[in-house]
Amino acid sequence: MSSGMGGNMRFGGTRFNKGKFAVMAVLLLALCVTVSGAEAGPRLDRVLGEKVLRVGTPGDYRPFSMLADGKYEGHDIDVVERIAKELGVKVEYVQTTWSKLMEDQAADKYDVAVGGITRTLARMTKVDFLPPYAPFGKVALVRAEDKEKFKTRESLNQKTVRVIKNPGGTNEKYVLENLTEAQVSTHEKNAEIPGLIAEGKGDVMITETYEALLYAQKDGRLHAAFIDAPLTPTSFMGFVLPLDDPDFTRVMNFVWQLLEMRGELAKCAEKWLK
Repeated sequence: MSSGMGGNMRFGGTRFNKGKFAVMAVLLLALCVTVSGAEAGPRLDRVLGEKVLRVGTPGDYRPFSMLADGKYEGHDIDVVERIAKELGVKVEYVQTTWSKLMEDQAADKYDVAVGGITRTLARMTKVDFLPPYAPFGKVALVRAEDKEKFKTRESLNQKTVRVIKNPGGTNEKYVLENLTEAQVSTHEKNAEIPGLIAEGKGDVMITETYEALLYAQKDGRLHAAFIDAPLTPTSFMGFVLPLDDPDFTRVMNFVWQLLEMRGELAKCAEKWLK
């Protein structure tokens, strides 16, 4: 670079006005400062920095997330593992329960919660969700020998009907609001309730389409009632995200859409939800 007469400068054979060059230099410096100062949100920065995505799940809801022999498996597990791989991080699973799902999220015990979580307005006021998947309705899991007995909503809400529910989720909410005449008991471990129904220790378990079909297919003693006409309007599942970092939410949504366009989400659905 050489200096010339009349307030001009020569750079690479091209002559610039010194005043214009100074303005350009200031603008370039400002751009560099802006770019270097632009950082990811705190949660996204931590996940990418530590290369760990903390995933909370109750791990008791087939076919979405199930803890068996010390290992998680299911539709949501496959999907979240793909998300982590795309982010270049590993998954660290955090055990939670349905009754503490939102509480543990608020306490920052995990970055995303999965496991067949229903997208509801009440939850949406406290958290965010990734796009909806797995449309379903509430149905009843009953003994196969009783399938003719339970064909209407009214048949479930009788004083002689024993309903077993797990605490903290939308299934419990449905039971408490709609089966007020039935004998209702609570069992902490959701995955054990189908077995209790099959053994005759209860008559009805309120659950969702996918879980009822899965248990009915696995155990000939059970029947999935109301499959063709669910007890509730169609709802959807969703992965729960915190509200504290828009950058984290934006990136997670981007990765979800990327996996969807590549057909990865369809592969997971075909494996677990068909």
